[in-house]
Amino acid sequence: MLKCNRGRVAALIAVGCWMGVAPTARAEGEAPKAEATAESQATPAAAVDPAAPAAPPASDTARIDDLEEKVDILAEEIGRLESVFAVPEELALVSYHGLGPAASKVYKKDGGLSIGGYGENRIRTFHNTGDDDRDNVYDQLRAVLYVGYKFNENWVLNSEIEYEHGGNEVAVEFLTVDYLWLDELNFRAGNLLVPMGFVNEIHEPNFFFGAERPEVERTILPSTWHENGAGIWGTIAGRIEYRAYAINGFDGQSFTSSGLRGGRQGGAEAIANDFAFVGRVDVDVVTGLMIGGSVYTGQSGQEQTSDASGTERDVPDAQTTIYELHAQYKGYGASLRALWTEAFVDEAGRLSRVLDLGATSAIAQQMRGWYLEAAYNVMPLFFEAPRMSLEPYFRFERYDTQREVSDLGFDRDRTKDVDLYVAGIQFKPIPQIVFKLDFRHFDLARTTAAGSRDRADEVQGLVGYVF
Repeated sequence: MLKCNRGRVAALIAVGCWMGVAPTARAEGEAPKAEATAESQATPAAAVDPAAPAAPPASDTARIDDLEEKVDILAEEIGRLESVFAVPEELALVSYHGLGPAASKVYKKDGGLSIGGYGENRIRTFHNTGDDDRDNVYDQLRAVLYVGYKFNENWVLNSEIEYEHGGNEVAVEFLTVDYLWLDELNFRAGNLLVPMGFVNEIHEPNFFFGAERPEVERTILPSTWHENGAGIWGTIAGRIEYRAYAINGFDGQSFTSSGLRGGRQGGAEAIANDFAFVGRVDVDVVTGLMIGGSVYTGQSGQEQTSDASGTERDVPDAQTTIYELHAQYKGYGASLRALWTEAFVDEAGRLSRVLDLGATSAIAQQMRGWYLEAAYNVMPLFFEAPRMSLEPYFRFERYDTQREVSDLGFDRDRTKDVDLYVAGIQFKPIPQIVFKLDFRHFDLARTTAAGSRDRADEVQGLVGYVF
């Protein structure tokens, strides 16, 4: 945009100069004729000394002054366009207070408009399917646009608009207004990304391993998870980051035996009779090593009723609490991550009865998941200071969304107790482009109802970008 504006302004300057000079040239060309006629009809009053310097006509001086004034005005306009409408592409992609690097661009500007985005195009194929006979899927998974505006040094608007599955779904994934006050204390309100886990806030494909996000962070930590609310955030002593928000709670009527994902409200006419608190702290211990944790707690009943059982009944409060602990190390070409999380739903048995769920389809009282992940950039082994990266990665996940169920006539569904092995490789020809290929193997704790112990294996390929 800036290059385009500069080109237009340059053209305006050129046209302005031509318009100013051309009449002058025409006038100067006609002037000698008029002067010659006048001189032939009049007697000169005095002789002119040929050695005396000629003074520029007053009309030329006025035109030059006018052109200089116009050039100064246009130069000021270029500066205004640079500060207000420019979309700088040279900014480094670095995360700012937990947001994705591309989503952080607006905070690094002096002012004006910021545009960024990311996208994912993925093919997902199924193998060793047994009874899990699913079609292969090729999907334009996501195309995302970040739009931000920095009004001044204090007020910032930031947003993420996401098109999923080729445009079949469109959503505002966050939209916030920030007041930047101090490093230690700032304010935020709007549709907020819930600050839990690794990928809920930083889910741009170039910054996590795998063609699919970790299952632990999709089932128990239901990314992408965003709700309406307000809160505070900041950095203490240069190495401790925190975020603390009050947000609308889950809608517990949409919980299932597979986890909490269905209970997200996403800011779309969210029922807000029950609110929740979520807070997070991250500490940079030493260079490359970060440890942290987060907690969410709030009621999920939303003061609703349900007639799912055939009788109108009150939905219980269903106090829902989730916590997670995480650690990350990056250095010497290695990337290591570890995460542990548990979720608890009070009155889960009563809620399951009100919703008339089956004996093995109950909402669990307790859910648990964890994973370990490792990756290594092998490119420096073959080239000196390479711009490209080639990173094999491996992740092991264990999660159980039926860790503990109520004894009110319900049994655990052991097919929800899963070990997941992910092995793959990702290649970045430049930091903004990524290619991924990986293999996923699911190992279930017992046979499914269809008689197959394991889910189908998956081979996935993905092309992603960020800007």
